[in-house]
Amino acid sequence: MADRIGVRGKPHILHVSGDFPDPIAPAKTPVIRTLLHLTRDDFDHRVISLNRHSPPVTKWLYPRLEVRAGTAEDRVLPISYTAPPHGLHHHRMLEQLGDWIARHCVQDGKPDLLLGHKLGIEGIAVARAANRLGIPYALSIQGNTDQRILAARPDLRRRLARIYHGASHVFPFTPWVKKAVESRLGARDGGVTLLPCAMARDDMLAPVAGDGGIVTAFHLRNAGIKNLGALAAAARQASVPLTVIGGGSEAEAEAARTLAGPDIEFAGAVDNARIAARFNAASGFAMPSRRESFGLVFVEALFAGCPIAYPAGAAVDGYFDDCPFALRVDASDSGAIADALRTLVASEAPLKQALAEWQQGEAARRFTRPAIAAAFATGLRGAMR
Repeated sequence: MADRIGVRGKPHILHVSGDFPDPIAPAKTPVIRTLLHLTRDDFDHRVISLNRHSPPVTKWLYPRLEVRAGTAEDRVLPISYTAPPHGLHHHRMLEQLGDWIARHCVQDGKPDLLLGHKLGIEGIAVARAANRLGIPYALSIQGNTDQRILAARPDLRRRLARIYHGASHVFPFTPWVKKAVESRLGARDGGVTLLPCAMARDDMLAPVAGDGGIVTAFHLRNAGIKNLGALAAAARQASVPLTVIGGGSEAEAEAARTLAGPDIEFAGAVDNARIAARFNAASGFAMPSRRESFGLVFVEALFAGCPIAYPAGAAVDGYFDDCPFALRVDASDSGAIADALRTLVASEAPLKQALAEWQQGEAARRFTRPAIAAAFATGLRGAMR
């Protein structure tokens, strides 16, 4: 049985998320589940977990919404809904899904707050349902998906702007995504809480002298998105050893090795209990991803005493602007990546000294589980006022 995510009798919040592990798709990211778990004593959290399935190609032009609901367990209701691929009619299907959610709430109990965990998908359904029910709604803004929708669908921007500004509270995961969304939709007057993703544990390792090498870590199926080819080329250009930590199938490993080229070490999968020690022993961590909504691994590296190089306009950009141990790099510029790798190694001692001081301060505490839980809970209470 899964850990409970709420308490009856507390304020009732219904979350709508396509990124919540459920029996239909159990391997989804645990980020939203972790947030609910951290605040489970203060709220009656419940979840509608979304899974999209495509109708037959003959129905793509004139699709009809079909919702298949699974069995609710531990306050999580998994559903599958129809919508054609490539965004065809998706906003219309999502508005109809909002009507379905409103009817479900009438039968199951009207919540005090609806929370959609992305603007461009869940937000459309949640805003519609909240309007039908006459209750407030909030949004989390996660990065990649919302950016792609806003860029690809200018015809939806006015509608998405209404949804964004109509939310009683929004929770951007990063400063850069808030800036990016508001550059297209305008700045909000209402409540905003920057909400970092929570790590599994908050343990810190003090920085120590490293081995002169750089590490990166990801599942090998994501080697392309993580920009491994450019990172490996930059490591050779900078004459810096690079170790890739991460598992995958034989085919995924072979593809990653081909992408990386010669002179790159692949360490395989490393379990969570040991990965902090691997980070701690390195001179630096680098992952100049092409796309990255948050990149929890960057914060994990810092907590493990390892300075980082992260991609500009993605991942943790905006959280570490004045921190010398966090190097902002243009992911499309191999020369800039190589310069960052050289700096991580050549300036390791002062970077790690600055990181050690940061670990003891308030700036680091904002990334701990208690601080994230408190920020989320405060924002939720404000959203219901």
